[in-house]
Amino acid sequence: MTIKVKLRQKPISGNRQSLYLDFYPAIPHPKKGAPTRREFLKMYLFNEFEKNKNGLLKKVKLSAIDKHHNIETRKIADQIRQKKENQLNKPEVYDGFEKEQLKIRERGEHNFVEYFKQLAYKRKASSYDNWISAYKYLETFTGGYLKFVDLDEKFCNDFREHLLSTPSRKSDQTTLSQNSCVSYFNKLKATLRQAYKDGYLQNDLNTKVEPLKPAETHRNFLTLEELNSLVKTDCPNTMLKKAALFSALTGLRFSDIEKMVWSELEYVKGKGYFIKFLQQKTKGAETMPISDQAFGLLGERKQPTDNVFEGLSYSEIHRPLIVWLANAKITKDITFHCFRHTFATLQLSAGTNIYTIQKMLGHKNLNTTQIYAKVMDEAKRVAAGKIHLDL
Repeated sequence: MTIKVKLRQKPISGNRQSLYLDFYPAIPHPKKGAPTRREFLKMYLFNEFEKNKNGLLKKVKLSAIDKHHNIETRKIADQIRQKKENQLNKPEVYDGFEKEQLKIRERGEHNFVEYFKQLAYKRKASSYDNWISAYKYLETFTGGYLKFVDLDEKFCNDFREHLLSTPSRKSDQTTLSQNSCVSYFNKLKATLRQAYKDGYLQNDLNTKVEPLKPAETHRNFLTLEELNSLVKTDCPNTMLKKAALFSALTGLRFSDIEKMVWSELEYVKGKGYFIKFLQQKTKGAETMPISDQAFGLLGERKQPTDNVFEGLSYSEIHRPLIVWLANAKITKDITFHCFRHTFATLQLSAGTNIYTIQKMLGHKNLNTTQIYAKVMDEAKRVAAGKIHLDL
């Protein structure tokens, strides 16, 4: 019995038509097994006609890009229909290469912007916020839709220029900072890299796209006196206070502190306490010694799978941190990450060599750690200018 396969379309939102295959007679559903007449292709055409007030069809004026999209999409969809019909009636005519080529074409029609958004939703804590911000700029630049097949070096370079010139979403009066552009563009490159691994891109486009270079920034940190002032000052969020002081004593990032469980903390007789964990940002496996004082901040040990900092949430620390700093009469612009900066600068000022600090911070590149050495040089310069003689 011959199975007929027709290409049909169904109206969907956005003045579009969703394409699907219509089988007669019905065929078994590939997953459920029950008979089915339809297989949606996840492809669409822009409407070429629409009804006027009298219910009569009138031709829609499409842009050149939309017309080209319709022509190419219809061509691919018809190839899929023809091959599906051949497969159902003469399955032996297909070889593995043809099937793989068909999959490649289908993936190429998927929406890259939607794929980017799904990757962003998988992130956590501060990383999530950063990915979502990057997604918003990509969505604005593309209008929310870009096929994988249309991704190329030119698009990536154009998006880079867009980031460098576009107004900040926080203020229409200023453009994005250089380091915000770097961060958002790196998210694009990470998505390209993942898309290549997932088979949506046939070439590793990420390797062909030059990254943006970060600008040197001033890294705020607390002096030992300021840190001790915070120790003596009440904080509206007690878990935040504990986590911040722990970061200042260990150099750990918020993401690693937030996910820490009790099984990652070990005691070795004669050597002290250690944390064995997987860095959230770099995915590097770390075994890091911590001081008895840092461990003492944590309180009573609980079950191995319990979070050490139970209830700590990135979205709920900003306001209590501001209040805590104000109560301690600290006027510096301090974020939670500055406690990690504080650890590095205090270690340097105490004479710890930079290679040891690199290992303790989990930096892969020494250049990243050397930024703290520059901070200390500046601090020394300021200190040198504090002594004045009446000459």
